Amino acid sequence: MQIEIVIIAVIVFLIMTTTGQISIGQLVSDNQHLFMKLKESDWDFYVRARYGNGTNPDSLFNKRIKNGLIVMVVAFMFMLNDFNSVKLLACVGAGYAMFKLSYFDIKRYYTAHIAKIDSMLPYYLKSIEILIQHYTVPVAIGKSMSSAPEIFKDGLQDMIDAINSGDDSIEPYMEFARTYPVRDSMRMMRLLYRLSLGRQERKQEQILAFSRTISSLQQKARETRYKNRLDKMEGMTMKMLISTGIGVMIILIFSIVRLMGM
Repeated sequence: MQIEIVIIAVIVFLIMTTTGQISIGQLVSDNQHLFMKLKESDWDFYVRARYGNGTNPDSLFNKRIKNGLIVMVVAFMFMLNDFNSVKLLACVGAGYAMFKLSYFDIKRYYTAHIAKIDSMLPYYLKSIEILIQHYTVPVAIGKSMSSAPEIFKDGLQDMIDAINSGDDSIEPYMEFARTYPVRDSMRMMRLLYRLSLGRQERKQEQILAFSRTISSLQQKARETRYKNRLDKMEGMTMKMLISTGIGVMIILIFSIVRLMGM
């Protein structure tokens, strides 16, 4: 009888949550400052890489919190009978596992497309090389904003705004690198900052050094992409060989068994 009562309670809870009579979302909103401490440092970047700048990372994060709390409450209801500290930890663990599931899922997307995403920044910086010869770095970035990869546009705008507001330190560049932790982002932003500090008489020399470094990073990105493709092909080949080998072994075993039966 106990399990039937729990099932009914779970169904009622889910119905009341769906209809808004019990607002998990309101609970999350009221305690936003506490839940934000659970937010991963690279969550915003992964969301932008997966869904673009049109998606609000905080909204998806709140949804993760809500799903985790629902799973924790449901697990708690099923363990009400003879409840103890071990079961409490199990409930919290179930909720936390549900909370982390979306993070690992979106991180897998980034891992699967890492070569493509990591190559975007050096290709973009290479594309504005001509503009940098005639304008300051912030102006060159502003003029190239329409052709910048969608994932970086908000960060580039924030960087330009910070520089135009009077911050002539390296911090706006480093903030961009922290927000978009693609491969070699810190190095590229330091190069861009040094280029912005260069005196006019040495600008051409610095641009050439900047160009060579970015070209090297582009080549590294291409090599990584090709290596990933080769690794994927090798993996598929190994799977085919293993499958073929297992199939042959099964056929041989059946043949031996059949001969022994005769």
